[in-house]
Amino acid sequence: MGFIGEDLFHFQATIGQSGTTFEEFVRDNYVDKWVNDDIYNAMNVRTTFVTAINNYLVNEGLLNLERVEMSPVTDPLAHDVEHVPTIHYKGMPYVATHSMIYMKFLACFNPRIKGVFIDSPNIRLEIESPQRKQRGKYLIDFSQIDVELRRNRGVDFEQYKSQPDKVKRILREDYEMIIDFFERMVIAATTAIAEKNEDSLKALGVALEVPKKPFPRVRHDEALRKYGKVDLDAKVGEDVKGQFFWVTGLMRENYDLIYPYIQPDGTRLPIPSFTSDMIYNYDICAKSILRKTGKFTPALEVLSGAIREWLYEPIICRLLDNRILPEAPVFENGMLQNIASLDGYGPFLTAVHMKDAKGKPYFPETMGAGIGVERTLYALLKGAKIEKIDDITCFGKNPDTYPIFLF
Repeated sequence: MGFIGEDLFHFQATIGQSGTTFEEFVRDNYVDKWVNDDIYNAMNVRTTFVTAINNYLVNEGLLNLERVEMSPVTDPLAHDVEHVPTIHYKGMPYVATHSMIYMKFLACFNPRIKGVFIDSPNIRLEIESPQRKQRGKYLIDFSQIDVELRRNRGVDFEQYKSQPDKVKRILREDYEMIIDFFERMVIAATTAIAEKNEDSLKALGVALEVPKKPFPRVRHDEALRKYGKVDLDAKVGEDVKGQFFWVTGLMRENYDLIYPYIQPDGTRLPIPSFTSDMIYNYDICAKSILRKTGKFTPALEVLSGAIREWLYEPIICRLLDNRILPEAPVFENGMLQNIASLDGYGPFLTAVHMKDAKGKPYFPETMGAGIGVERTLYALLKGAKIEKIDDITCFGKNPDTYPIFLF
């Protein structure tokens, strides 16, 4: 606690030199927000949003999974963070959860489970904006409703290599199934908000359209050619009608399915050769509607997911190609010979490698996504009263806002 006190001492001295008291800082940046009608209205919408999604998932037959806040391994992420917080307990280091993606896979081992969902903890120490601007979408400590469903297709590695047409047909069927699943989820949530929170929406100066299926879809590679990489979602959103749309087929995480990835002869295609129709992932982007003018605000990605890599060989190759693993696991008589080289991945990859008494892998075929709670609220509510993502949270830790967080 001594270090915390020293940091707060220096922070108080710094703001004091600028002519502000510590009490004024706490009032201006926290207390005034807590007693304001805007946070009350945002929390009203949040409660409806989270409840509606949970009800939808339960009604779809998914089971609730416990939160995992620390583990020997976490999502490595495809973008940079400052570092991964580490907690030492009983002589073992555990990392804070970036996301529960690996836990979702393992929870779906049980064939009786249709799927799982969890209001997942996420700690991602995002790097502050180098331009010192409000990017409006990052919190270092946030909630995500994580969802994963079993596919149960039974495609093994030999079929993966030798029957590409069959595998592609199956993947396209499942892709349309999961797109439909999440569109219906968004429709359920927005319908509930429209029915229960009209007063709060009006007070915040925004409107809400309950979308209809199908949402517009934009292929990522085509969008890149047209708009470039910078502010891609916002630029796409300017040309897409409606409040919600998909961006599909973007190269991202090691567990998002690329097919075909390993060729029949065992070679792998070079990464630059992959096109959006070979990458089975998807984002939902959303914009808010300004009630006075009817205009949309710039779009933000609020949900991201994919059909997942499910076979041991491609999983290992992806981890190696993404430089997450330094070398492939080596198993011998049930022992992981190079466990020390694999960091926290040893237990996870042992489970991925395991087979039942009939020689069938335990690791499931799945597809899923995570929808950011605060990110979605901000995307739908920003406008007359909500300016930055902090405004829809009581304790939001936005890396672009304060040099130190007091709560």
